[in-house]
Amino acid sequence: MPSATERCFEGNLLLNCLSPGDRGLLLPDMERLEYQRGETLFAAGREVDFITFPLEQTVVTLLISMIDGRSAETATIGREGAVGGVVSNGGLPASTHAMIQIGGPILRMESIRLQEAKRRSESLRNLFTRYSDCLLAQVLQSVACNALHPIEERCLRWLLTLQDRLDSNVLPITQESLAAMLGVQRTYLTRILRMLQQQGLIEVGRGRITIVNRAAIEEVACECHACVKRHYETVLGAVYSPSGRLIAIEPPE
Repeated sequence: MPSATERCFEGNLLLNCLSPGDRGLLLPDMERLEYQRGETLFAAGREVDFITFPLEQTVVTLLISMIDGRSAETATIGREGAVGGVVSNGGLPASTHAMIQIGGPILRMESIRLQEAKRRSESLRNLFTRYSDCLLAQVLQSVACNALHPIEERCLRWLLTLQDRLDSNVLPITQESLAAMLGVQRTYLTRILRMLQQQGLIEVGRGRITIVNRAAIEEVACECHACVKRHYETVLGAVYSPSGRLIAIEPPE
């Protein structure tokens, strides 16, 4: 019978696609923890000694913060991936702030242990190389999106990205948090959300935003979400449901 920790692998698509042999390499070093919204996984400038795998509904946001206190999202990671120490041997300073956006369970292991496992398994090396490439693609697309596209399209792109990882129409995100992700004032974002609600795309509630018409949102949002989605499909073997939700990873041979 699988252990409780091994059963947790099913809550993360990256871990769930591993072969039994690769699971065996990682399982002994895994630790399950619970995080609350707003907690920090690691701060910019601090050493990153662990790699974290969000489980189920847990979502982590990578943020860049400025001297004046403003911040902006550079990547959003949920059950499809991992955060911190994915490429390096660990012990290197982080360039971003990793914050829990939606609380829940995670699995984590020391970065150096992951590197040891990758040295023993070509399939593990291949999987994490592919995932690292996809994460970088998300970051780079976010940079271009923030520079070139209006706030309405950026907002919809972020909501689609979050919905992909939650597999739910109801997104437990506050306007304050969303404004911080987009790097705008909350009062400005409130006007944008009111306009999107009037268009029948979303419904704004207390502490949540509900996706009313995903198909219409995909039509009016910028191309950035679709570009990242295609890259995940091609490079990582990401599988999306007919409704567009990320449901599995099937790495290419």
